[in-house]
Amino acid sequence: MEYVSDINIVEAVIHILDNNGDEPILNGYKLELTEEIYKFLHRHIERSFRDEELKYAVFNPERNIVKEVTQEYLNGINTDIVIVSQELARQMFAVMKGNGNIPSCDLIVVSLSTDQGPMLGILKMDYVKNFTHKIDFIGEKIGIDIVPHGAGLPVSSQRIQKCAFIKPLRPEQDINLMVIDKQKKSKDEDEYGANYFINNFLGCSIVTNERDMTKTFLKAAETWTRNNVYEDADKAEKIRTSIKSKLKEADTINIEELSHELFKEEPQAKENFTQFVASHGLDEEIAVDKQWVEKKLKRIRLKIDKDIDLYLNEDVYHDPTRFEIQRNGDGSINMVIKHVINYIEK
Repeated sequence: MEYVSDINIVEAVIHILDNNGDEPILNGYKLELTEEIYKFLHRHIERSFRDEELKYAVFNPERNIVKEVTQEYLNGINTDIVIVSQELARQMFAVMKGNGNIPSCDLIVVSLSTDQGPMLGILKMDYVKNFTHKIDFIGEKIGIDIVPHGAGLPVSSQRIQKCAFIKPLRPEQDINLMVIDKQKKSKDEDEYGANYFINNFLGCSIVTNERDMTKTFLKAAETWTRNNVYEDADKAEKIRTSIKSKLKEADTINIEELSHELFKEEPQAKENFTQFVASHGLDEEIAVDKQWVEKKLKRIRLKIDKDIDLYLNEDVYHDPTRFEIQRNGDGSINMVIKHVINYIEK
């Protein structure tokens, strides 16, 4: 997984795409990147690069306006970001007018310099409802009311639902862009409406990356454990600990070999586990995203017998002077918190 950690905003443009209008409202100037505006955009971009929904993608081989326009800019053929962003806004607006379910937005196009090279970012900033005050002068008195404001931009603490970060295309590349395309769960939403950003606007296809494979594997292993070892906490703890240790130690995991290690004397469980994990679209050999594993396993949350929640960091969980798993020999375990000298109620 390519993790982008150093981000610098070079220039940016914002356009208004109102689905109720006949034409997009196109900006003729670049944004003035004041300190406040720069921080606002930087936080959104930084959160997007860290979002676990960020996917790898490649452009589809057929002709695509977004691919052509962004590559002209990234390769120095057309360096006017205003003109480039206007073309991208027109393309997005055309897609929006083809489907009334797509929410209105401000479209921000931003040129980035990163530790992974130059990129062009496209941020679809769907409007959020905010509230503000309204002042009226009624006779000699002042009347103050609260009124809704329906075209507010997401604050920097909110996550953007759809965005893309496009790289200059090179022959040796495995990926061309990084995409977030979060979907709203709706039975009435048709395929076009659900996938318009990737399919109809960007014209790209998602590529599975190491983080996705690692995340899917860990989720599948946990689901199997919950469904098959639900009355044997001792065995479940051993399985979970073995899997986490393997994720931390190995660069790749072979599902067949891991299953053999977990269930040496249980051929049926071994086969069942292997088939269940493989059914989630994983190859027999899984590349482990070490950075994601380190972040994911840093804290451990335990739901104990449905009515106890326990949060621990990884070091405490494995520190026998502070926390201990005692095995009772009947499938049950004791979880012992030791040497408590201070606690608070929350």
